[in-house]
Amino acid sequence: MHTTIQIQRIHPTTVNNHHKQPSTTTTTISKLPPSIYIPDHLIHHHTHAVAPHQCSSAVYQTISAPIAAVWSVVRRFDNPQAYKHFLKSCHVILGDGHVGTLRKVDVVSGLPAGSSTERLEILDDDRYVMSFSVVGGDHRLHNYRSVTTLHALPDGISTVVVESYVVDVPHENTKEETCVFVDTIVRCNLISLKQIAENLVKKKK
Repeated sequence: MHTTIQIQRIHPTTVNNHHKQPSTTTTTISKLPPSIYIPDHLIHHHTHAVAPHQCSSAVYQTISAPIAAVWSVVRRFDNPQAYKHFLKSCHVILGDGHVGTLRKVDVVSGLPAGSSTERLEILDDDRYVMSFSVVGGDHRLHNYRSVTTLHALPDGISTVVVESYVVDVPHENTKEETCVFVDTIVRCNLISLKQIAENLVKKKK
């Protein structure tokens, strides 16, 4: 199966700070291909405040499936392992699936992590936006926050998924190394999502 996956590395720009606090930067996915359009009312979801010890990036994937089919997989905060194959299990430990719900995911062996506790930050079924943050666990991705948005293409049968994130850079790694590591995980997740969503559509035919 032919797969199209693109990574957009974002170069931060400095924001003036008049209160002598640690300087921060903001990043945004400002250079997407002409075929990919993110409405103005959603682009702010992919704009992150990035501290000097953090990095940020974004990955986007085109899927040959209607937005409803893709969203039916993405929105399941209680079942991320359906397409995130680096996870072997998930248990909701607090909440009922609305914003504020906490889940504990266990990571497959071979990765530098054991488990992660994550909080649902956004779940917008009307605008197809989901966001979660990592709030605990045995891993190296401290202060990780991810935002995923879905966008229907004009053909009515295809969807673009955009996932951006911000995360602390571990002391023993560079920003480049950290982004390459996280980008690889996100890329694999989105390729898996593509396969699952497209298979859902095939089964309904």
